[in-house]
Amino acid sequence: MNLNRRDWLKYTGSAAFAALTRNSWAAAPSASPLIRDYEKPTFDLPGQIKDPVKIESVEMLQRGNNFFVRTRAIGGAEGITGTKQAEDFVAVFQHMVAPYFIGKDARDLETLVDGVYRENSNYKMASLPFWCCVAYIEQSLLDMLGKIAGKPVGALLGGVVRTEVPVYLSGSERSLTAEEEVDIYVRGVAATGAKAVKFKIGGRMSRNLDAYPGRTETLLRVARERLGDKILLRADSNGSYDAVKGIEIGRLMESLNYEFFEEPCPFEELSETQAVARALRIPIAFGEQNYSLWQFHWMLQNHVMQIVQPDINYNGGIIRAKRVARIAEEMGRTIVPHNTQTGATSVNIIQFASCTKNATPFMEYPWRAPQKAPTWYKPDFKVVNGSIQVPTTPGMGLEIDPDFIAGATVVAKITKPLGGGAGSTLSG
Repeated sequence: MNLNRRDWLKYTGSAAFAALTRNSWAAAPSASPLIRDYEKPTFDLPGQIKDPVKIESVEMLQRGNNFFVRTRAIGGAEGITGTKQAEDFVAVFQHMVAPYFIGKDARDLETLVDGVYRENSNYKMASLPFWCCVAYIEQSLLDMLGKIAGKPVGALLGGVVRTEVPVYLSGSERSLTAEEEVDIYVRGVAATGAKAVKFKIGGRMSRNLDAYPGRTETLLRVARERLGDKILLRADSNGSYDAVKGIEIGRLMESLNYEFFEEPCPFEELSETQAVARALRIPIAFGEQNYSLWQFHWMLQNHVMQIVQPDINYNGGIIRAKRVARIAEEMGRTIVPHNTQTGATSVNIIQFASCTKNATPFMEYPWRAPQKAPTWYKPDFKVVNGSIQVPTTPGMGLEIDPDFIAGATVVAKITKPLGGGAGSTLSG
């Protein structure tokens, strides 16, 4: 139907306008929703698990400083995963995210991580807390599905392409002097056999200020002198600079043969990061704060960065990180997920790396000093000869002592979908 101005005014603001839009703009009965290529299910979880796996409950547990998400299916199947920062997101977890999964078939997980975004207008609140909660539940459900199928998660999600994951050491602290920080990583390389290291430079979203004057320049030079040419060096400014200062620091890194420059400018200021990327030869790594798949595609297409860095949690989980990897692969780029987790909670990035072809040879792994061997879980995810072995047990590969979990407090338990009446509890 074509409308002139008079017809438009006639219909606007009236009940007839609603009827008009229903008749003229509604999708035909045979139409399908828009699904972009990188959103299409590719892992055929129903094909790997014959019978439905209906989700009965989702729980958040706490023991000491350790948080977990446990999911159970009707019939008794169970999945559990460790989390980080969960204590900050309890309300989002309980009221916005977890109820959506109750009663759903866990085998539809690839579409569920999209559905929860649109459910009940959740997209209006989508941000790192929201997507972290999705990731916690997703990883717990992947643990469950892997145990049912008798496969590690990497085998479920495309097949295992590497059985050990080489890592680069990170976790640098700006509170130390440049010389102290370099010394820690000299010892770290000696202790772990790692072949790559990443340092923190600048002041973290600091508007061109350094942690103290001259620290960055000193650190970059001393690190190269002490670690030599055989160790790959990287640096992360956590959005410290504008484009002009970022280019200046990047050129120093180029002269010292650094491998990549991470997040030179504030993460919201894409044009600033793009300007740095266009001016330098050193690859720009970027994306840990981002959670829009469309935006990842746009940033790679428009040369905001050369190396894509979604965080496995902040971006909504392993499946969504695999989608970012798919986007990057189509453009001939590598993916180096951001990671702040070690030990039990690092299993997500290990499983991701095990089944992602275009993951760079080195995954990020924070390191500070040798830790005591864990007593409540295995394996210990120890870095040996620069690599971590990928667990081969079904699920996420983390084996937790049942007695340890039995002593945990239930922070939240959800057994009914949103609007389903009683069944959601919150413990203090």
